[in-house]
Amino acid sequence: MNNPYLLLTPGPLTTSKAVRESMMKDWCTWDDDYNHDIVQQIRRQLVRLATPQAGYTSVLMQGSGTASVEAVIGSALSDEHCLLILANGTYGQRIAQIANILHIQHRLVDVGECNAISPEHLTNALNDYPESTHVAFVHCETTTGILNPLEELAAISKQAGKTLIVDAMSSFGGIPLDVAALDIDFLISSANKCIQGVPGFGFIIAKQSQIEACKGRARSLSLDLYDQWQAMEYGGGKWRFTSPTHTVRAFATALEELASEGGVAQRHQRYQQNQQRLVAGMAELGFQALINREQQSPIITAFLSPTHADYDFKLFYQALKKQGFVIYPGKVSDTDCFRIGNIGEVYADDIEQLLAAMKSALYWEENHVA
Repeated sequence: MNNPYLLLTPGPLTTSKAVRESMMKDWCTWDDDYNHDIVQQIRRQLVRLATPQAGYTSVLMQGSGTASVEAVIGSALSDEHCLLILANGTYGQRIAQIANILHIQHRLVDVGECNAISPEHLTNALNDYPESTHVAFVHCETTTGILNPLEELAAISKQAGKTLIVDAMSSFGGIPLDVAALDIDFLISSANKCIQGVPGFGFIIAKQSQIEACKGRARSLSLDLYDQWQAMEYGGGKWRFTSPTHTVRAFATALEELASEGGVAQRHQRYQQNQQRLVAGMAELGFQALINREQQSPIITAFLSPTHADYDFKLFYQALKKQGFVIYPGKVSDTDCFRIGNIGEVYADDIEQLLAAMKSALYWEENHVA
């Protein structure tokens, strides 16, 4: 069955036919064909995608990407630790929400939604909060599409001797990085982002020594990072609780497709080309990108909404949907904007068709044509 429309969102996203078809079989969670052959292979592949160096492991966690973030925050920090969070959007703020609810000592530095987290921001925060033991931030903040300077921020964090937690939800698999070279302690992502699977679980790639240090710290039964890792590591890939079997099978297929495309570098190139053509084409239609090019990720782009009195996002959205495209509303608190994602099964021809649909939708919305 073909998709009724193309999802131009930061995930869930448009998946391939093969990924969808891989979910058309039921699997037993305790059967060796599922656990050992599929789960363990996925875990090894994720580590290989993250780094060629030894010392890292991975663990899969049921639920949304936020559940995996919460598993790390709730398991990696003891009562004696203090988490320094640098935020420039909704998802950085969400880390602080998690820390607050779990009663974890933390310090939040909000640099503003339309600013990248700079090395100066981090250096100043470390000076202001010397009690911090851990540093956390989002790599690609999908609130705006800003790509924070991971290499510089990681270097400063590690020079200061901090444990580094990176929310790479919307970047891992679509932007090249090496967790060992950057000395990242915990990296978190999700099945339904740049690897182009479907929702159902997230994953953590971490130093094995850091995972082992989490033993006994978790503030949740189901989100106990150490216990989940131990079950998978020593139980042949078994999940502690009900496994999202169909999502896992889809993810295994998505990993195969990533390899066939040429790996992360090639996928990154496709996403970049999509985004650059999108911005250029939208400019021709009179749309201005919210974020400057130097800070912009290839994952999702925010555009300022038209300023004429007749503009209505819901009408604009419906006009695009009628033509087979679904976009995202804006999430910036003080700016009227909307967002368009470039990840998933989206190619150059799709961007050209979207731009044509945009032109038609503008006319439709301005004239309120049903």
